[in-house]
Amino acid sequence: MKNMRYLTLLLLAVILAGCVGPRGPLSEEDRPPDIQASAAPEFRLGTGDVLSVSVWKNPDLSVRVPVRPDGYISVPLVGDVLAGGRTPAEIAADTERKLTQFIRTPKVSVIIEEIPSAEFQNRVRVVGGVAEPKSISHRDGMTIIDLVLEAGGVNEFASPNAAKLYRTVDGVARVYDVYLDDILSEGLLDTNYPLVPGDVITIPERRF
Repeated sequence: MKNMRYLTLLLLAVILAGCVGPRGPLSEEDRPPDIQASAAPEFRLGTGDVLSVSVWKNPDLSVRVPVRPDGYISVPLVGDVLAGGRTPAEIAADTERKLTQFIRTPKVSVIIEEIPSAEFQNRVRVVGGVAEPKSISHRDGMTIIDLVLEAGGVNEFASPNAAKLYRTVDGVARVYDVYLDDILSEGLLDTNYPLVPGDVITIPERRF
């Protein structure tokens, strides 16, 4: 009798498990922020990038300089100005602020002339359970499935529905669930997010 009761409960559990419907829609907190065309991430300078710093009506203070390994550039009169991790507009504003000690209402413009650091800043990456882990240049309109296909698709050991998207949002590292198996097998595209430079997709592999 006990065995019969056990089998009945087991059968009921299997039936109930089979009746579980698909997962519901993700909440806004579980999804990365929508990408607006006007809100595309600004390029920030890195080591080795070369800048042209021009001071209006002061050609002697204008200079062409590389970003040093410590993240700074050298500007006449003011000395070191932080450039690494900053945009040209931020560098220009900081230089103007420092020049006010020597020049009344200075006007500074910063132009990027060479950007070797962009080779890595502009990349997206997929690692883990794919045929060939990839690090490739980001292209407008690229989505998670595009990147996975570039890597040859998932391998036989992958756990696609346990995939994660790692992204920096407003300076904070965030992690988002990606239901890759739902995308590939069910055509459910709600987690096929558009990618931005710097994104990393990880796909864990099953352990046997």
